Amino acid sequence: MSTMNYVVICGASGYIGQHLRRSLEASGINVRTIGRSDSSDATWSDGQGVVDVLDGADLVVNLAGRSVSCRYNKRNADEIFSSRVETTAQLGRALARTPQPPSLWINASTGTIYRDARDRPMNERTGELGTGFSVAVARAWEQELFEAPTTVRKVALRMSIVLGAGGGAINPFINLARVGFGGRMGDGRQMFSWVHVDDLVRSITHVYEHQAIFGPVNVASPVAVTNDVLMREMRASLGRARGLPTPGWMLEFGARVIHTETELVLKSRWVDPGVLADTGFQFTFPTLDTALNQIVQETPRGLLPVALG
Repeated sequence: MSTMNYVVICGASGYIGQHLRRSLEASGINVRTIGRSDSSDATWSDGQGVVDVLDGADLVVNLAGRSVSCRYNKRNADEIFSSRVETTAQLGRALARTPQPPSLWINASTGTIYRDARDRPMNERTGELGTGFSVAVARAWEQELFEAPTTVRKVALRMSIVLGAGGGAINPFINLARVGFGGRMGDGRQMFSWVHVDDLVRSITHVYEHQAIFGPVNVASPVAVTNDVLMREMRASLGRARGLPTPGWMLEFGARVIHTETELVLKSRWVDPGVLADTGFQFTFPTLDTALNQIVQETPRGLLPVALG
């Protein structure tokens, strides 16, 4: 097993990036960053600077990408697409020029790449890809990764909804439950695949240590739940006995008000972590109740901020 001493994170300012950086640095690993701001060790506008930061690293993790919590108008859609595909392309070109490139390139992707699934879980081998804007973005994102002109081992992390204390993905659900709208969303039968942010970070280390892993890797708890169960577990963790359901028409209205898309809660995501399971990964938070109880304990009372696109 090779030792990890030096890691480069692209997109380290986001929720996942911050968590990953703190975890790696707590383990004594040297972390440098590539991003848009001058606080990064290299900026995307400085091609040679990107090469210099990558040189000698053991691992590069690219998490760069605009939030999808927004309305998919043309401007936002273009930004979502370009912020993922163009940074991945640029990183590939830089790695091809790096004298001592990392042994592994992990690039963010999404479990949303699979079709709306209520009949069976989707794993990396037999999962069926879907259609629509989000899927098109994910396909282009992964294509740019796997066709990049470098021989570095490549992994596309098909992440499910990432949950954790202080994370924007869980905050809307907590808010709804706290104000009494903690019932099912739509018909409540859509599947909800999720992963705790601690397990996501651990999966990155796992992929690095298992050198036979390459290609798409699903990152999701092995125990997906329906939206109805999600909201029931959420109410239980907050000590709320009841919650009003939110029908589809109300979700569409609310999504317009807060400038997001109902797809984020109504699409049935059933993502199976086949590769992680086959290579012996053990989840710290395999079930939703254990994850939510930990998150709620670390979450302040009152309504929480939600990032709006």
